[in-house]
Amino acid sequence: MMMKLKKTLQFCALAGAIVSNSSGATESRHYLEHRLEGNALTIETTDGEVTLTPINDDSVAVHYRREGVKQLPSFALAGTRRAPVETSIEESAGLITYDLGDLHAVIRKSPFAISYHRDGETILSEETGFFATETMRGFRFALAEGEKLLGGGERVLGMDRRGRRLPLYNRAHYGYTTESEQMYFSLPAVMSSNKYILAFDNSATGALDLGASDEDVLQFEAVGGRTAYIVATGDNYPELVENYVDATGRQPLPPRWALGNFASRFGYHTEEEVRETVEKFADEGFPLDAVVLDLFWFGPDIKGHMGNLAWDRGAFPQPEEMMADFRERGIQTILVTEPFVLTSSERWDEAVAAGALAKDLGGKPMRFDFYFGNTGLIDVFDERGRDWFWNIYDGLLQQGVSGWWGDLGEPEVHPSDTVHAIGMADEVHNAYGHRWAQTLFERQSAAYPERRPFIMMRAGFPGSQRYGMIPWTGDVAREWGGLKPQVELALSMGLLGFGYTHSDLGGFAGGEEFDRELYIRWLQYGVFQPVYRPHAQEHIASEPVFHDRTTRDITREYIKLRYRLLPYNYTLAFENSQTGMPLMRPLFFEPDSDPALMDYKDAYLWGNDFLVAPVTGAGIDAVELRLPGGVWFNYWNDDQHSGEKATIDVNLETIPVLVRAGAFIPTVDDMATTRDYSSENLTLDYYAHPASIESSGYVYEDDGLTVNAFARDRYTRLHFKAGRSAGGIRFDFRRDGGGYPGEPQQRNMHLNIHNWSLQPSQVRAAGKEIPVLESKRDFEQASEAAWLDQHANQLRVKFKWDRQALSLDVRH
Repeated sequence: MMMKLKKTLQFCALAGAIVSNSSGATESRHYLEHRLEGNALTIETTDGEVTLTPINDDSVAVHYRREGVKQLPSFALAGTRRAPVETSIEESAGLITYDLGDLHAVIRKSPFAISYHRDGETILSEETGFFATETMRGFRFALAEGEKLLGGGERVLGMDRRGRRLPLYNRAHYGYTTESEQMYFSLPAVMSSNKYILAFDNSATGALDLGASDEDVLQFEAVGGRTAYIVATGDNYPELVENYVDATGRQPLPPRWALGNFASRFGYHTEEEVRETVEKFADEGFPLDAVVLDLFWFGPDIKGHMGNLAWDRGAFPQPEEMMADFRERGIQTILVTEPFVLTSSERWDEAVAAGALAKDLGGKPMRFDFYFGNTGLIDVFDERGRDWFWNIYDGLLQQGVSGWWGDLGEPEVHPSDTVHAIGMADEVHNAYGHRWAQTLFERQSAAYPERRPFIMMRAGFPGSQRYGMIPWTGDVAREWGGLKPQVELALSMGLLGFGYTHSDLGGFAGGEEFDRELYIRWLQYGVFQPVYRPHAQEHIASEPVFHDRTTRDITREYIKLRYRLLPYNYTLAFENSQTGMPLMRPLFFEPDSDPALMDYKDAYLWGNDFLVAPVTGAGIDAVELRLPGGVWFNYWNDDQHSGEKATIDVNLETIPVLVRAGAFIPTVDDMATTRDYSSENLTLDYYAHPASIESSGYVYEDDGLTVNAFARDRYTRLHFKAGRSAGGIRFDFRRDGGGYPGEPQQRNMHLNIHNWSLQPSQVRAAGKEIPVLESKRDFEQASEAAWLDQHANQLRVKFKWDRQALSLDVRH
């Protein structure tokens, strides 16, 4: 405790809390008294109240309130019921220490300021802290020398954003490439190399100044909104993410079909065209799980129809039958919707009568012009707007729609003088997509509690992930410059809870002619990103089935690989739902990795065991990438790599994909749709290496549809463990969970032990000897056997595994 107080007093000597009053003059803020309300600490100061509410042992929400300063509700904080945090308070003449467990908030009484401590170290300190004037409000925090700051939402600026001033206003950036400081999905939050996340619970137009104006100060400023922030901490970066999403909400597990292949373009004009496209996927042998319909489903052309949100029966005469036919084949239908209702649309009068639209300053429905026509905007902050909007969605769900694509939800055009139920446009702009997703998620969950929502949107706010929001990176240019920043965008979003951020595969905007190499490279990368959805303007087909034979053959194999990897990928989705860990992870998440990897954006971890580096330039035959430590195998040929860097040879059919030594990579048989998923035939590729004496892994399974399957014990986890010894290697297999409908009662296991050249003297499974065969043909015909594939340097073992724990021993 003395070390903490010493460091706090050192900080206090450097910083002071300054209050800005309405005249622009400044004065110090001072402590008056404090009280505990439950385990929350409220402090009265000469400038109003400050409440610190513990979220968990490592995280706290802080809310400053001054008389006359309007407050909005919290959008970022999850209303999750959780066990109370045990807190304690120590007070001295000049300090109050508020102890949450691992995190300590130290409040200096005069001048008032709060600093945050962990393990005896100061990790974050208010500089002048909260400020408010007639036109601006915000916070100032001190920055440490050498501290890196990541996050801030979708930006193309490099991973470390320190030294930047980031606009906080969700805004479309059409056709972006290798640089963008303002895009669709801004986040008023950062992750620090000092292992804290600082998120501002404020939805208003503003800026996040990360040492741009003052190199030692992080300043958040906004024109209005809630004067509150969240501090989350952790011993390491994965724990930090977990503590942050505990505060802002965990992403629910999506339906399994969300991890399949989507057919999508801007756009399908007729029912006949959609049906022909689906048939083309089947004819060409491509798996398919969903078809996405852009705005032509409700109108014959681009302009004048937005807000209809009803089938154009001329172009789509029998949509219910079409969707039912697709569902019979395991293919879901996703519709685009937008929050704008044009004055020319069939629903304008209906929306006005329902009071569903945001108002102008005279109290009438706000009207303004944008690309699609003269329009109003649904007020998702008003119960009447939410009711009206939801009734449309509910009708479409009853017709057979499976998922939603919410477009233009920044909102793309949002005049400042628009009046919403809880405030002006600039006060709530950045929470518009968040409240839209909340409406869909909560209403659908209430009406259809056994259906997992699918909600894809391009704008939101901290915490939007708890409403199942699946973001994409907007209208990226269809060129190499558009592919290059996609890893940076996905990683930056994943740090702050948005683990399903993905790109329009192949690029969306522009492109004069088809670039086969670019297209193949983008779709190869897509296998190892959260959602597999090629999408583009229609003058160049976005779907691989409409391209040349070489393109079809290469992309078909990659999409099939995506499906074979479903047990691995679905397990990543499960882990995200439990801990917030993103599916795409930066290399610096590895223990004891080089701190310089915080800046690295050319490669990433896909889950725990894959390391992937997209090829982002033309004519490349080798890629040099950084390694985070350990030994890695080339997924395509088993070459081994270690040290700080690796150079991977590639051709048009391969990109750098490495597998961690000691990893278990589970795969299943090919399938036409994720509905056909089964682990009855389960292959485990185990990557043996002397440096990995013991290792483990698991696969999570449920029926792909049941809501809260894990909490309801309607799941199975298959656990795998390997341990090397002088005499050989031992594998242990066990399962837990209550099971799920359709689960195999017995699994045909195919264990491939990579990097293994020793002929086994004995192989035993569950105490029974497995015959070791000499020929590949005999091995393939046997139901249980072992065979040393000397060419591949692999030992292959086939055995059966029922629901009981099982051990398999391989002796030299």
